Amino acid sequence: MLNPALHLNPKLFDADAEQRPTRDGYGDGLVAAGDADQNVVALCADLTESTRTEAFAKKFPGRFFELGVAEQNMATVAAGLGISGKIPFIASYATFSPGRNWEQIRTTIAYNDSNVKIAGHHAGISVGPDGATHQATEDIAIMRTMPNMKVFVPCDAIEARKATEAAAHIWGPVYLRFQREKTPVMTTTETPYAPGKAEIFWIPSAGIKKPEVSIIVCGAITYNALAAARELEKEKIGVIVLNCHTIKPLDERKIIECVKKTGAVVTVEEHQIAGGLGGAVAETLAKYHPVPMEFVGMRDGFGESGQPAQLLEKYNMDVKSIVIAVKKAIKRK
Repeated sequence: MLNPALHLNPKLFDADAEQRPTRDGYGDGLVAAGDADQNVVALCADLTESTRTEAFAKKFPGRFFELGVAEQNMATVAAGLGISGKIPFIASYATFSPGRNWEQIRTTIAYNDSNVKIAGHHAGISVGPDGATHQATEDIAIMRTMPNMKVFVPCDAIEARKATEAAAHIWGPVYLRFQREKTPVMTTTETPYAPGKAEIFWIPSAGIKKPEVSIIVCGAITYNALAAARELEKEKIGVIVLNCHTIKPLDERKIIECVKKTGAVVTVEEHQIAGGLGGAVAETLAKYHPVPMEFVGMRDGFGESGQPAQLLEKYNMDVKSIVIAVKKAIKRK
């Protein structure tokens, strides 16, 4: 059942449950951050409406910079602003930022510990018809290996707003990952959120004696993990679903705590398995508490054009695939 202590959306599984893209949360959070601190500035690479930077640009035109299709330049301009007392947020599609400008982010932002927040939009294969060139599935990996960089992957629009506002208060480089499609709103304004602190969204119902698998997930695909947990309970299989919205710094303590209770783990992400959340969790468990583990995510391939639900099914990231992965993990215990 949904963890009652976290004030999650009680209508989550209703047919008319609210849906919003996580990128909306970025737009809301950016304006809120701008209201709270006049040092917050925004930069964009000719994608102001698509990245939801538009509202900030209209409200604070003197604090908005349109850099055009020049992501490398955007990163270096932001680096200068970030070491000069400003709090710059830069936005583009994740395949271009941090994809195209990774070296500039590394050398001018991270190396100098410049106070820049990088918003990577249209991440994952659920971008849909735009196809593989616009579906970032490697961005978590290339950013979490970068010194000084923090990596946030919010699960819904409300959490995305919280993550954006939180990033403005954290010194140093932060990577924020957002998605294009409307997805279920799982949290509420009362749901706890703190960078670096994972939260247990699902716990076994009273009729389940013991959880058998920890499902560790990040991003909007968290809904699929919760839906899978709901299906598994119909078969009397109890799981824990841990929303790991911060990939770096990883909440190792909470991960180990959950895995010790279950003895097996499944990671779920709309990203390459190599180097993403699955890799980060595997590194932690290999060091502290090895257990049987299964991975749900992209398996060393590119996406393609298609409807988001079709792509998630084809690439084995739908509810059915998570259920299968959980059962595989149980068999390996």
